[in-house]
Amino acid sequence: MSASQIPNLNSLRRGSGRGRFRGRGGSQAGDASHGSHGAKDRVVQGTDNDASVSRLSAVSLGYLQDVFARALTAPGMETRRLPIINRGTYVRTTAIDHLITRFLDAHPLQTQKQIISLGAGTDTRVFRLLSSSPRPNIIYHEIDFPVNTSAKIKYIRAAPLLQRVLGSHDDVVISPTNDAIHSSSYHLHPLDLRNLSTSPRLPGLDPTLPTLLISECCLIYLTPEEAGSVVRYFTEGLFPSTTPVGLILYEPIRPDDAFGRTMVANLATRGIQLQTLQEFASLEAQRRRLRELGFVGGQAAADVDFLWERWVPEMEKERVAGLEMLDEMEEWRLLARHYCVAWGWRDGEGGGVFEGWRGVEGQEE
Repeated sequence: MSASQIPNLNSLRRGSGRGRFRGRGGSQAGDASHGSHGAKDRVVQGTDNDASVSRLSAVSLGYLQDVFARALTAPGMETRRLPIINRGTYVRTTAIDHLITRFLDAHPLQTQKQIISLGAGTDTRVFRLLSSSPRPNIIYHEIDFPVNTSAKIKYIRAAPLLQRVLGSHDDVVISPTNDAIHSSSYHLHPLDLRNLSTSPRLPGLDPTLPTLLISECCLIYLTPEEAGSVVRYFTEGLFPSTTPVGLILYEPIRPDDAFGRTMVANLATRGIQLQTLQEFASLEAQRRRLRELGFVGGQAAADVDFLWERWVPEMEKERVAGLEMLDEMEEWRLLARHYCVAWGWRDGEGGGVFEGWRGVEGQEE
């Protein structure tokens, strides 16, 4: 495979009418495509299409079980991704799911919990969680550009499958601008993350609940200063120090070797700039980042290659390997070593909400 053809897992970022829901409430966002950020923002917004197509490819081939993937992918966009991309989607999804499950399983009956997904796009995770049995006691928030939240609402309006998960229409409110949803368990917020600190407090957000923040290739598009400000808005500005808070990051790493330079160059041809990549270029840099952001209870990180080798059971590896031929093992390992999951937490006064993360194996460089 030539350098110009090397795929990259960054492409996996997730990637009207009134319908049956009432149209009330309001948007807090404003237009994200203004000023000097406009063109770059539109490129970032467009990466969600890559994510949904990659997710549907992995689901269609049997890597993942996700009955909501097709409903949240644009019609006519179904494309079979390369085997290494499908495997990358599988590892990324299952690794993050594993960390979320450990968070939710701590005191599952006694403690309501909160998840905030940054730059969620058409991610299906909220629907997968709310349709699981037993249904977790959670409030799930998603934040993204208004253009992306509007698109997600169009998908929801068109899919009774998605509507049933959200529950009774009496409990679900869609804003008149069709870019926000509010219900007892799910909130979709149309907001440029760079404007968090100057925006009204997000509806439905409870600063006292144990909370998990998720950024899957989201904060990477901000400057290091902006990315840090987004996290600190929650950990220092909104949540008191007594509230347990965790963060899961999925991001590219190691930009300075030959593969990393090619990866960055390929993304640049699409107008994609990964602004925090040099600052947090290694697993240790990601762990240090988490410590400096106040996640002092623990910090860990692992690249996708490590996650495949150490987190996926042997029988599951055999099942996945049997789905399609993967000849390019060298390219797979190169690609997988250039993306990572990092996770950190602070305990607060939550009685061991993140205790399940202490036994999760991280990777030392």
